[in-house]
Parts: sequence; structure tokens; C-alpha cells
Amino acid sequence: MTTQSNLDIPLLSKQFHEQGYLLLPDVLPREKVDRLNAAIDGIVAEEPESLAYNIYNSVERHDEIASLIDEPTLLPLVVNLLGYNIQLHISHLTIRKPNPNDEQTTTSSFINWHQDGPHPQFPSISGITSLYYLKTCYILSDMSEPDRGNTKVVPGSHNRPFRPDHHNVREALQDEVQICGKPGDVFVFGQNLWHAGSVNRSGHTRRQLFLGYSPIWMRPIDYRTASDRLLQSSGPIRKQLLGVIDPNPFKYYVPAESMLPLKQYDRGK
Repeated sequence: MTTQSNLDIPLLSKQFHEQGYLLLPDVLPREKVDRLNAAIDGIVAEEPESLAYNIYNSVERHDEIASLIDEPTLLPLVVNLLGYNIQLHISHLTIRKPNPNDEQTTTSSFINWHQDGPHPQFPSISGITSLYYLKTCYILSDMSEPDRGNTKVVPGSHNRPFRPDHHNVREALQDEVQICGKPGDVFVFGQNLWHAGSVNRSGHTRRQLFLGYSPIWMRPIDYRTASDRLLQSSGPIRKQLLGVIDPNPFKYYVPAESMLPLKQYDRGK
């Protein structure tokens, strides 16, 4: 199992800024993966039957998922990639069952090439968009082979004025890479990396859980304010990640360092 102490943060930071993504093996032990999948089984049982599920604000659905908000293995890395004035931006469960015939689904069973962001998009300079937020993707099913509904990326596409010559995920781009990993691995990527969610034509179900982080001055996607249920058992770090640092909203822009316990992970630049 990967631990906080053996993550080479300077090396990983260099790779992230060059390639736009990281694949970290064995972040979660098998027991944790099993508990998460059991929790997800319960969540899916409450949803209408579908070939594809996109469930937002997943941290509200089960405490096992909420426990990943401040996952200690990844937090130091996230802080050193994005800064310590950050919050949880999104928690998003995606499930893609085998769909060899590309049947139409009520929730998207694939997503074409795009950068994440609002509409209209984040501003860019000379065709390059800055890093505004990043996502940690927990792989919870066997994605060790391609063509299982894997996420596709174009490495380095965040650092150059790149636009794909087409947006159809079914058609391969020249430099694309499919992210392959096993249960317990974590994929980290910036919102400005060009990526896509491919169609699942395999016999395997894709399960991935995304937790995204953004500067605390940015509105989160999942909620306006975190629920009392999430906050009631939270320590200082999780409270910061849930957007609770001070009653004065001006402090979101100019917080005192004492309001940001995540600063303990910052190694400086």
C-alpha cells in the first residue's frame, strides 16, 4: 500500500505539471476497496436500473465515501499541486456497465473529448488554460486493460494550445492514452487536461469515484454549503475541505493561515 511517507512529491509534481496526470498504484488496500464497493452496491440499489450511473455529491450518500474527503495518502500531494487554500469541489460516482451495442442511456455511458470547467469555459491565454481544479479518481473495478470504458487522456495537452481534430471518443486521437489501473489505484488529473470517457464494449463493469478539489474561493459543484451531517464529525482539516473556515466570506479570498490547517502539508515552491 502506498503511504504518505513514500510518495515522492517533488517527482510526482514534476510529472503532473509536464503530463497533466498521474497514476498512483495501491493507494487503497483491498479491504477499503471492498467496503467502498459494498457502499456503492447499496447506493445503486436505490437508483433506477441503468447501463450507466452518474451520481454527484456522492460523499452525502455514504460515510465510507465521505472518508475519502481527507484521504491522508493523497492530501499532501494535492496540497502541493494546487495549494493549501483548497476545498472539496465535487464528488462524482460513475458506473459504466458493458454496453457493446452503444445503447442509449438516460445518463451518459461515454463522454467525448473535453476539458472540464464552466460554461463559458475558463479564460485561456494563447490557447492555454491554467489549472483551476484537479480530480482524484479512485479506481474500484478492474480497469487494468483498455477498452473497458477507460478514461482517455492526451498527455501534455494542458501545456500547449491543443484542440482535438474531432471530439468523438470512439475515434482514436494520435497521442491518446487509456488510463489502465486495478482496484485501489488512483488517477489524478487537472481540469485543463483534454480527456474523455470511452464506451464500455468489454464484459467488465467500470466503477470509478472522482473527488475533485479547487481553491476555496471557487463555488463547489455539489452544494452551496456542506450539510450538518458531513460537518458534525469533521476535524479541522475536513472542515476546511468542506468550506468552513470563517463566518466572514471575505476570508475565502484572504484567509489567515490559522484558518487553513492544510498548510502543514505545504512544502513551499
